Amino acid sequence: MVSMDVWSKARVLIRTKSEWRRQASGRRLVQLPSGENEALLGDASGAKGAHYVREPWWRGDLQAVKGFLSNWVHLLLVAVPLGILAGALKWNSVYVFCLNFLALIPLALLLGDVTEDLALRYGSVIGGLINATFGNIVEIILSIAALFHGLYIVVAASLLGSILSNLLLVTGCSFFFGGLYNKTQNFNPAGTQASSSLLFLAALAFLIPTGAGLMFSLENPDDVDKMVLHISRGTAVVLLLCYGCYLYFQLRTHVDLFQDDANGGGNGGHRGNGEGDCENAGGCGSGSGSGSGGRNGVESSESSHADEEPELSLITSMLLLATITVTVAVASEYLTASLEQFSKRSGLGEAFLGTIVLPIAGNACEHMTAVIVATKNKMDLSMSVAIGSSIQVALFAVPLAVVVGWISGHPFSLSFDPFAAMALMLSVAQVNFVTAGATSNWLLGVQLMALYVLLSLAFYFK
Repeated sequence: MVSMDVWSKARVLIRTKSEWRRQASGRRLVQLPSGENEALLGDASGAKGAHYVREPWWRGDLQAVKGFLSNWVHLLLVAVPLGILAGALKWNSVYVFCLNFLALIPLALLLGDVTEDLALRYGSVIGGLINATFGNIVEIILSIAALFHGLYIVVAASLLGSILSNLLLVTGCSFFFGGLYNKTQNFNPAGTQASSSLLFLAALAFLIPTGAGLMFSLENPDDVDKMVLHISRGTAVVLLLCYGCYLYFQLRTHVDLFQDDANGGGNGGHRGNGEGDCENAGGCGSGSGSGSGGRNGVESSESSHADEEPELSLITSMLLLATITVTVAVASEYLTASLEQFSKRSGLGEAFLGTIVLPIAGNACEHMTAVIVATKNKMDLSMSVAIGSSIQVALFAVPLAVVVGWISGHPFSLSFDPFAAMALMLSVAQVNFVTAGATSNWLLGVQLMALYVLLSLAFYFK
């Protein structure tokens, strides 16, 4: 049996609490021993023996950045300069692909933490929109980079693969490992039903252009591509409108449906301490939570119960956000540029690389967060990580790729490979089936993971 301490130590980000305090003026003060030179210190609190000195703003930011980088996963940051150097010097495509692939993993985690810290400065609505915008930025940048290289198969495969990975692998692992610590776990059926119905709508929306393309190819094969492209663009606009309605439903009118309860989202046979909130569980700060519409839903829902303050200054947050986003774009550019040659040298098909391999880089944070939170018996939060990210990709990232291609002159349509569209529909149906009872156990997790393995085998030999 895996102990709770092991999962606590394997958390995606170890947050260190700042030692400085915020005063009414907003300046940062740090407490020092009373034996220090009192001529340089002021008693900011008015209490005897309590001495404080004003701390430079950059020192608090430095402490926060150190906290963000304290996780072992960020050791992979060494791959960032190596990957960019390999791409710039045109090294072997295998080295370029592998180094930039590894570089995207810590960049995605770090981007999620900076985004969450920036969102804490604003209310739930604006903060939720910030999280929604940057929630799946790695997947979006990857897909756009592949789009500009004309790799339409990779674009479709990577976006669909991200949905499948979150629906089957992340949810399955959460059910399985959560079931090892809790005989039966419960989650909010209303929020899950709302999310599942949106996923089913997205799957149907993807089937319409695909089915129309197959049907029109028999009736009017000369104009089929043009007709499917028009249908896809109309479908993309409708899905983006649905995503806006989903955010409003989630952030304003029905917030309670997407928040974990005070008891941890379930009480079935808990064998752990049950006291760890998402921060103690090691939420990566980038969970795809439904409370925020982005990766940060895990800690965002927790922060609604606690007055959590941002650790970074606004200037530092914006600079880090811009720097990391540009770095992700550069790494994604080199990765997609080397993908075709890597596919030929490795013998792995583009469909397999896009559907199975690439989602690992963008979804690493969700994988760890959902599993860790599930072992803490917080299934509402765990479900929001997996299902929330799937909705974000299906209703935002996929139609956004169509719109970007429309504007830039790259004719990307929603006429997916029939097998991929069928796999998505089956996955959504299976998830809806296993979550219908609003309870989970380890056997349900095995079923979801088994379906993901079966689909992976099919894409490998396809």
